[in-house]
Amino acid sequence: MVGDPLEPLFELPGVADGVDQARSAVDALLANRVLRRRSADVSAESSLRGAWASASLSGVDVSLDEVRKGVGLDEPVLQGALRAQSAIGAVADTWTRAPRQALARLHALAAADLIDADDLGRPSGDTQRLDTLVEVLAATSAPAVVVAAIVHGELLSLDLFAPVSGIVARVATRLTLVERGLDPKSLVVVEAGHRELRDEYVAALAAYQDGDLARWLRHCADAVAAGAREATAICEAILRG
Repeated sequence: MVGDPLEPLFELPGVADGVDQARSAVDALLANRVLRRRSADVSAESSLRGAWASASLSGVDVSLDEVRKGVGLDEPVLQGALRAQSAIGAVADTWTRAPRQALARLHALAAADLIDADDLGRPSGDTQRLDTLVEVLAATSAPAVVVAAIVHGELLSLDLFAPVSGIVARVATRLTLVERGLDPKSLVVVEAGHRELRDEYVAALAAYQDGDLARWLRHCADAVAAGAREATAICEAILRG
């Protein structure tokens, strides 16, 4: 693979500005004084909100307040989202070294109550594009927001980890933002950003699948910025006690 395969994407209309705005939102979050002593609490709350938002995007109709009260925890997609999200710390090193192995682990966690045990961790369908994605991850030094967007878009489009490809894709997005240094403590509630922008999420994914990468990249940058604002709200709530 000659050169950086994702470098040209940074030149697409609106992408550079979107990336800059997302980075500024994350930088503002990371400067929040609450994180000096309570970053673990913010990360834990971000994980909960992220899993809930991801499950919501996958069709689970349970409110966040209900989840806090233990309502709906027998819903298998929600349970899978919670398990996969909680594994981010444990899977982060594997994601860097062996992305396919990490994806298999996420699939096994997310789909444990949904499919036969023999199918857990096994991508279904043509994996050639997945192989290409792994090669791209090893070759690129593009901004984290761009790389995460491509990971997200490819995993959703390929749908190799049914019936939880969306859950897996959104956790992989977080892992990419962590690995690439934009959000090393996994604070940004990027899933909530996608949920907040749900209509555009669906439309931008369709555009991505039709070859309009710019719209998808701009949306993903907007979702990161919105997720950073959600994490800032968590910090403010902790500060208020």
